[in-house]
Amino acid sequence: MRVETKQKIDPRLARIEGQVKGIRNMVQQDRYCVDILLQLSAVISALKKVEDLVMENHLNTCVVDAMRSNDDQERDGKIKELMDVMSSFRRQ
Repeated sequence: MRVETKQKIDPRLARIEGQVKGIRNMVQQDRYCVDILLQLSAVISALKKVEDLVMENHLNTCVVDAMRSNDDQERDGKIKELMDVMSSFRRQ
């Protein structure tokens, strides 16, 4: 993973970690369900942004390298891998 990507992702993950701990405390304190749901939604949105950053990094590094390769098997493998990931995203 590119250093720049790690630098973007790490603080986001730290913030998400704090949010999840906060949600756990909310549950333990029997806070209002809607408030918990709103916090869960915020965490899910933040995770999706991290997911986008990881995917962008993968496309710009691993996939680009495979497409530039003279190895047909490597290129085909990356295409299959991407199709599998995209199928997984659609099921979410």
